[in-house]
Amino acid sequence: MFAADLPELAVARGHWLRRGLIAWPADDLPAGVDPAELDWVLHWSMSEPIDPREPEPVPWGTAVLRPLSDGLPDQVARTVPHLRGHLALHVPDWVPVEEALCGQLAVSAHEPSGRLVLAGALQLPGVLDEVYAAAADATLGVDWRRDVPTLRVWAPTAQRVRLLLWGADDSLDEPPQALPMTRRPDGVWELTGAVSWRGARYRFEVTVFVGEYGRVVSNQVTDPYSVALTVNSTHSVLADLTDPAFAPALWAGTPSPPLAHPVDQVIYELHVRDFSVSDATVPKELRGSFAAFGADSNGMAHLRRLAQAGLTCVQLLPVFDNASVEERPDQRERPAKRELRAFPANSPEQQARITQAASAYNWGYDPWHYFAPEGSYAATLASADGPGRIAEFRTMVGSLHAIGLRVVLDMVFNHTASAGQDSHSVLDRIVPGYYHRLTGCGEVETSTCCPNVATEHLMAQKLMVDACVSWARHYRVDGFRFDLMAHHSRDNLLAVRAGLDALTVAADGVDGRAITLYGEGWNFGEVADNARFVQASQGQLGGTSIATFSDRLRDAVRGSGFGDPRIQGFGTGLVTADNGHVPEWNRTGSGERLASDTDLVQLGLAGTLRSYRFRANSLRRDVRGDELDYHGRQAGYADQPDEVISYVDAHDNETLFDALILKLPVDTPMRDRVRLNTVCLALATLGQSPVLWHAGTDLLRSKSLDRNSYSSGDWFNFLDFSMTDNGFAAGLPPERDNGPNWDILRPLLANPALKPAPEDIRFAHAMALDLLRLRASTPLFRLRTAAAIEAAVSFPVSGTGQQLPGVAVMAIDGTLSQDGSRLSRSVTPRGTVPQLDQGFERVVVVFNPTPGTVRQAVPFGTDGMTLHPVQAAGIDEVVRQAVVEQAGFVVPARTVAVFVQTR
Repeated sequence: MFAADLPELAVARGHWLRRGLIAWPADDLPAGVDPAELDWVLHWSMSEPIDPREPEPVPWGTAVLRPLSDGLPDQVARTVPHLRGHLALHVPDWVPVEEALCGQLAVSAHEPSGRLVLAGALQLPGVLDEVYAAAADATLGVDWRRDVPTLRVWAPTAQRVRLLLWGADDSLDEPPQALPMTRRPDGVWELTGAVSWRGARYRFEVTVFVGEYGRVVSNQVTDPYSVALTVNSTHSVLADLTDPAFAPALWAGTPSPPLAHPVDQVIYELHVRDFSVSDATVPKELRGSFAAFGADSNGMAHLRRLAQAGLTCVQLLPVFDNASVEERPDQRERPAKRELRAFPANSPEQQARITQAASAYNWGYDPWHYFAPEGSYAATLASADGPGRIAEFRTMVGSLHAIGLRVVLDMVFNHTASAGQDSHSVLDRIVPGYYHRLTGCGEVETSTCCPNVATEHLMAQKLMVDACVSWARHYRVDGFRFDLMAHHSRDNLLAVRAGLDALTVAADGVDGRAITLYGEGWNFGEVADNARFVQASQGQLGGTSIATFSDRLRDAVRGSGFGDPRIQGFGTGLVTADNGHVPEWNRTGSGERLASDTDLVQLGLAGTLRSYRFRANSLRRDVRGDELDYHGRQAGYADQPDEVISYVDAHDNETLFDALILKLPVDTPMRDRVRLNTVCLALATLGQSPVLWHAGTDLLRSKSLDRNSYSSGDWFNFLDFSMTDNGFAAGLPPERDNGPNWDILRPLLANPALKPAPEDIRFAHAMALDLLRLRASTPLFRLRTAAAIEAAVSFPVSGTGQQLPGVAVMAIDGTLSQDGSRLSRSVTPRGTVPQLDQGFERVVVVFNPTPGTVRQAVPFGTDGMTLHPVQAAGIDEVVRQAVVEQAGFVVPARTVAVFVQTR
């Protein structure tokens, strides 16, 4: 429909924001041209190609637009801050907006002589949100009433929508039944079916104008609210999530484990396939599937041990339907293990063969259908085809609940796998140009690596809320982790919170208020620094109990994750075990950097609170957390401890063990590497925030130094719960993300001294269990308020002459109440908040990641202090060599020692 010689009509520079308001970029005008002296025209057409050069009368609708001298009204500009400074054009009231939105749209500006000055298309989300605001309350997808389904899809710009239906027993190769759907005033199209439709397969046929094609097309698409799908998601399936046939007894009869407070969370981040695909104790047909969690296996025994020690949650990498993994097992290409094992430990051949078979494995951060479980995790092809995967997913949830673990889902609403007319695009083929965030020219933003979803738009936010509510209500999951959460607004997350809070046990079988929320608060891209809205980013979620991951503690402990992977941090030998690879630009400043990293570690142990005060090593004065610097930003950003997730490794970047391989001197003994693995984990685990561990970090898990294993196959993502092999030396990791560092990695992978023996792995696991026991048995490590932390937690030697390089000392006063007030040692007043710890009057933790024993002086008396009972009875013989002296403590090398003073 585009005029062949007017390509600018394919460029959406303008924004139709309200029925009566269009914004146009002022810099689109030629220099010196007054917009008030131009004739502005809105054009719309359902079929005829628009050519704004044509004189009236024309076979399409037109309306004269009036420039507004005051620009965008303030109440509008506040909702689209990135459009401040745009010209404001008034749209006459008589324009048939609903009709115009269903065809081609253009704006043109002309000189009084009629000469065309500019022309272009429009971005429509603003006006769609106003005109069809009522759709926010619609029930979309399939709504079952008395076994009869009603199907609804929001397609406000569509000229026609039909349901294409294949019966449950029909061949998908046969033509479907085509049934017209009825349009409602809110832009929703609906059709009520029959009882016999249960199990039927369907698609929507949406006839709609597509700007990138410049014409009306008929798209066959799956339902974006699909709860069940055929293999490889070619068709949606009519399934009722309340059908008892899909409710395994274990899931239906096992309640979610309670969580007293969000700060109590210790989370294990786990990929469904990794969990069991290499576990020989899982029946072969179940390996890599949801159903494997229901088996009596090494993996479940491992999770049970962790839960008994203090683990509270399993966070699953994306489990919704993704666009990358082939769901037919016989079509997945996987090189034979015996073939891969034949190559040297530092060979590039393993990664070459894995890369060629990428369709067999993916982390799943490429969303296709948000409401349906991923089919490649189904145990059989039959259960992948339709609703069978629903029951298997619930079996997984029930099995985890039964051993005392809550279930958190990793959700990826910030982007989709595809956009436009791509075959993996759903949303954009139903409402073109609406669901994705666009540039000033109408192109899809891709700062997330994929097409960015604009959840600031009403119906994109609705999809986000509806999906979370569906997973909570129908699968009884206990929390959500949001990928790249700062690409969403604070309002988006509050809307999710409100949607979940409305769920009750009586009405929905779940208490939505108990569901936890957290995510990645990284500030970057086109939304950075609140460019389009107030982001759900670090420091902007105060008072919500919605947490963000802290890169402050992570980077301080590990060392930089960017550039040279050998750069060291507090826990990996900075200054105290120099590996010889400090960049020349930083060599003279290593001591200063260690002081700064020590400060960041201490702030992390105190919950990364903006208001927390302590004497900083780097500044030699008392500071607040928000006065410390972290790459030009405030280091302390949380108002309360439940607004931060502390961690030292996750699925992104190298595993903790691999980071230690890269950063420690090569000749560091394996026993010391194991001990430092524990020290680094302790720096997150014994701090005042919820904690996340990457699955296998307690087993020295290695990905053969792969820093981004999202499609590196089972081979590089190996996880062995038999504690025999940690996965190191499996070949050079994939070249796509690791190639520039291959010369660094090659000699390390070839060094047999760097591969732990089974006894090293078992010892690391036992040490990790003791860390969990320390945290779980000692409420002082889990203070619930900033006031309690500020009153009770201190770093008594920080910034003083007693501070030793590379050592941190944390003291926690157990004689206070949760509001930070001091209580009598002998009397607990009735009606007051409880004491922080009923057993210990004081806890002191000495973190010593250095290679030597330290004699750490402290400015207080140590009478009556002893090693914590967990460590006194624990697996580690070395920590039992720690000594309490009158003026301080003696702590062995690469050891965390916890001392307590009993009441």
